[in-house]
Amino acid sequence: WSSGVFGFPSQVMSLLSAPLLFQVRNGHIKRITDNDIQSLVLEIEGTNVSTTYITCPADPKKTLGIKLPFLVMIIKNLKKYFTFEVQVLDDKNVRRRFRASNYQSTTRVKPFICTMPMRLDDGWNQIQFNLSDFTRRAYGTNYIETLRVQIHANCRIRRVYFSDRLYSEDELPAEFKLYLPVQNKAKV
Repeated sequence: WSSGVFGFPSQVMSLLSAPLLFQVRNGHIKRITDNDIQSLVLEIEGTNVSTTYITCPADPKKTLGIKLPFLVMIIKNLKKYFTFEVQVLDDKNVRRRFRASNYQSTTRVKPFICTMPMRLDDGWNQIQFNLSDFTRRAYGTNYIETLRVQIHANCRIRRVYFSDRLYSEDELPAEFKLYLPVQNKAKV
C-alpha cells in the first residue's frame, strides 16, 4: 500500500500499488501506454464483464480495512459494458456492496447490494464515489470501512485511490490528476 505520496497528505491511499488478483476469461488485463495521455495504464477488456476483472485485496480472506470515505477512479471509457463493485462495512457490522455499471438504467437497493447506473463521458473520466453518503442514503447506516474493490472489464485505469475528502486538481500531485501535464515539444 502507498499510504501517502511525497508532498501529498497521508489521507490518500493508492490502490494500484497493492497486490491485485487478476481474473481473466475471454479477455485480457495488461499494462499499456495510452495514446491520449502518453502514460502507462492498466487495460481490462473482455467479452463478458463478469469474467474479466481485478480485485483487491488479492486474498479473499483479507480485507482492505480502508477508513477513508472517498473512492476516486480515473477510468477511460472504452465504449463497451463496464462495471465496478465496492464492498463496505457499516456500523451495524453488515457487509454491503455497491455496484455501478454503464449498462443499467435503474437503481436497486437490496439488503446486501445496491446496484446503480453510471454514465461515462467519452475518453477519460474521474469517478468520485462518496461511500459514506451512499451507505447512509441506501441503508440508513454509517460507513465504517472499505473491505474490497473489484473493477471489471471494459476500461483503462490510470489511478484508483481513497481519500479523506475530495481534493481540487491544484492540490493533487501529477500522477493523481485526470490528465498528465503535457509538455510542449518544439518541432525542429
